[in-house]
Amino acid sequence: MMQVAAAADAVTAGCAFPDQEVSARRQWSLAEVLALYDLPFMELIWRAQNVHRQHFDANAIQRSTLLSIKTGGCSEDCSYCSQSARYDTDLERERLMPVDEVVAAAQSAKDKGASRFCMGAAWRSPKESDLEKVLEMVREVKALGLQTCVTLGMLKEGQAEKLKDAGLDYYNHNLDTDKEFYGQVIRSHTHDDRLDTLAQVRDAGISVCSGGIIGMGESRRNRAAMLVQLANLPKPPESVPINNLVPVPGTPFGELPPLDPFEFVRTIAAARITMPTSYVRLSAGRQEMSDELQTLCFLAGANSMFYGEQLLTTDNADIRRDDALFERLGLRAI
Repeated sequence: MMQVAAAADAVTAGCAFPDQEVSARRQWSLAEVLALYDLPFMELIWRAQNVHRQHFDANAIQRSTLLSIKTGGCSEDCSYCSQSARYDTDLERERLMPVDEVVAAAQSAKDKGASRFCMGAAWRSPKESDLEKVLEMVREVKALGLQTCVTLGMLKEGQAEKLKDAGLDYYNHNLDTDKEFYGQVIRSHTHDDRLDTLAQVRDAGISVCSGGIIGMGESRRNRAAMLVQLANLPKPPESVPINNLVPVPGTPFGELPPLDPFEFVRTIAAARITMPTSYVRLSAGRQEMSDELQTLCFLAGANSMFYGEQLLTTDNADIRRDDALFERLGLRAI
C-alpha cells in the first residue's frame, strides 16, 4: 500500500493542491492512472476534491439537457445502444424533429434551469440535407441564450466548419472505452474513426465533449486507459461525460450485472485529477443512483449533470428530485 501511495504522490505532484501553484500535466501514463485507482478510497476522494477546488467552485454544478432529435434506425452496432437497427429493442424509428419543436423543447429546458442544450441524432454520420436542418436548430437554440451541443455521429470533411459557423459551442463524440476493449463493444467502425471526428471538431474551433461508458464488462485497466487517452489528447475535452451503463433489453449488453458503485466514483475522481480544468459530467445511469452516491460523485469532482427526465431513449432522474438534492446539499446550478 505504501508503494501505491508513493506512486500516487508522484502522479499528483504536478496537480493542483491548496497553497501550491497550478501546474498543468501534458501526458499521463497508464501506470500513473492505475495508481490513482489503487489508492484507498478516502485518499483518492481527498486528492480529487483538492484538485477540483483549484479550478472550480465546489458547490456549483452545470446543468445540461439532452434531446433526441432523431431517434432509432442507426446502422451502427454499438452493443449498448437501444437505437441500433440491428437489435430488437421495441424502439420506434422516428424522423428528424421539426425545428420549431426542438426550439420549444430548448426553451422549456432553459425555463427549468438548464444552461446547455444538447441535441442527439441516431446516425452513423449526417447527410448534408439533414445537417442543414440541424444547423438551423443550432442557430435558433443559440438565439435563446443557451449553450449548444450536438452529437450526430462521425463527421465528414467540412461539416464541423459548418457547425461552427452556425454557432455550435460543443460537439459530443464519446470514445466509449479504450482502444483495447473497443472491438468488444463496436465493430462497425473503429476507435480511430472516433478520434478522427474529435480532431475535426477541435480543428474547427468547437469545444469537445467526450467521455465514455463504464460497466460494459471492461476491466479497471480499460477504464484507466480510456482516461489516459482522453487526458492525452492535444487538448483535453472541455466536457467529459462519464456514463454508467443502463442495460437495454434486446442489446448484447442487456443483461450485464451492475458495476460496483465505488468503482464508478473512483472513475469520476480519476477523471477529475487527470483533467483538472474539464467539466466532469454525471450522465447515463443517474436515475439508478441514490442521492448519497450522487453526492459522493460531486465530492469526487463531478460538476456537471444531465438534467431532465429523458436521455435520448433512457430515463433520467426526476427534476424535482434533483432540485431537492441541490437544496439539501447547498449546490448552485450554473
